Amino acid sequence: MEFDLKITGGTVIDGTGNPRYAGDIGIRGGRIVAIGEGLGAARETLDAAGKVVAPGFVDIHTHYDAQIMWDRMLTISPWHGVTTVVLGNCGFGIAPTRKAHRPLIVRTLEKVEGMSVAALESGLGEDWGFETFPEYLDRIEAKGVAINVGVLLGHTPLRLYVMGETATERPAEADEIARMRALVKEALQCGALGFATSKLPGHVGFEGRPVPSRAAPFDELRELVGVIPEVGHGMIQTTLGPGLLLDQIEQLARETGARISWTALLAGSAFGKSSHQEQLARSRDMLQRGLPVFPQVSPRPLNFEFQFREPLILEGMSLFKPVSAADFDGKRRIYQDPAFRAAFRDRFDNAWPALAQAFNMIVIAECAADRGIEERRLVDVAAERGVHPVDLALDLALATGLEARFRMPVANHDESEVAGLLLDPGMVLGLSDAGAHASQLCDACQATYLLGHWVREKQALSLETAIRMLTSRPADVFGIRDRGRLAKGMAADIVVFDPDTVGAGPLKRVRDLPGDAERLVSEAEGVDAVIVNGVVLRRAGRDVIAPDHPLPGRLLRHGRAA
Repeated sequence: MEFDLKITGGTVIDGTGNPRYAGDIGIRGGRIVAIGEGLGAARETLDAAGKVVAPGFVDIHTHYDAQIMWDRMLTISPWHGVTTVVLGNCGFGIAPTRKAHRPLIVRTLEKVEGMSVAALESGLGEDWGFETFPEYLDRIEAKGVAINVGVLLGHTPLRLYVMGETATERPAEADEIARMRALVKEALQCGALGFATSKLPGHVGFEGRPVPSRAAPFDELRELVGVIPEVGHGMIQTTLGPGLLLDQIEQLARETGARISWTALLAGSAFGKSSHQEQLARSRDMLQRGLPVFPQVSPRPLNFEFQFREPLILEGMSLFKPVSAADFDGKRRIYQDPAFRAAFRDRFDNAWPALAQAFNMIVIAECAADRGIEERRLVDVAAERGVHPVDLALDLALATGLEARFRMPVANHDESEVAGLLLDPGMVLGLSDAGAHASQLCDACQATYLLGHWVREKQALSLETAIRMLTSRPADVFGIRDRGRLAKGMAADIVVFDPDTVGAGPLKRVRDLPGDAERLVSEAEGVDAVIVNGVVLRRAGRDVIAPDHPLPGRLLRHGRAA
């Protein structure tokens, strides 16, 4: 047979932004070897008549660092046509990690990424099977995975590994920086895509402490990423915050020459006082001057469901600092305290415009004590009852053992502003956060949402433009070199979908994580086939390879499969 797999009769959109065309694709040995019409015989033929044939989608902003250890299928990303993901974003990860620090890493992920401790402890087990970053990559490769994986080295586990618990409290000493530099170099040499960090005030870890990367002075970061030009490859991913804003991003770009992608340029951020238009103008200016700086943008409204037992979305506010450090009973006492309530009411009533708008749009998502108020705005129910919205929210939380859920829009709820960001050529699509905030949001479906909502329904983007945004663009920014395009010699990562029906289904809450932990998921609609390295992984919305069988995904060391 001439081909292992042949895809026939489809409309090819190759990921470059070029116009679509009719054609067949021949695959052999996991790579595309022919594109055209009337191709020869194949062991397996996939009929794509009436469908679009595109490169597999590339998701550069995920947090599957722990989940990959128990879920080789990396659900739910492949459901939505994603064939490549990047781990280690925002400076988080689980390697390098000393055995004594594992509980601290787990508690940090619980706080900052909304992950379940029960799921993490049950899924990772007592023997993680690695300590160093190279051992972590080897472990991923040995276990096997359904889709392709690239990994960033995270600043937070790196600092904790070298400095211990004091990593959350102080600058590193000269010898500690030297040790961290050596570990960054080791990680880049063994296959890391780059280095990731965060200064976001809302990134609060165990015991309410700032995550370790937030305690690092800018000069420390400069020393660490200074390894990149020495090694000759690697990019930087960062989440902005005090001490690491666009002035510092520009300095790093000049000093290292590395591509930098920062999280995230969102419309109307409730917790950022600066205008996204100002950030956009500054980003355009840097790009025009040849600096490789690429803000990440999301196509979805950023809505967080939260409980007051772990009020992640509010923990960036200083008045919640005691809450972050408190245990369950301590939180309950704080929420009953008249002084705390008065301070919270004052913040609510005197918030800047974007935050005030977000507060006024909070929805009571789930309340076992009063089902009749579910899916209603907090301010409306509070007005009916003659109480302040803050007091109502805290009373509902206390009445349900802090289990009541609230949904708050954080950014991107004005679609007219989001459209402008999506259309800007300097942006890169990111911030799906797949694998994190599992009980709070689900944006791992952003690829099918983009195609269904922004292309078909809103007609704001052409299909060619959207597919480029999902494939070659993120691959190029993150240094993923053999994926993101349909061309001879490229890896055969392919998604086949119906442009008339593709989309993201409604969110639903399920309990399928280890330890019976719950998460939000979204089914994909209109995705006919997902192919990874020439192997059909999914057909008609179902896996065709069992999780315990050999899987086709590859670890992308230095941005490509070995």
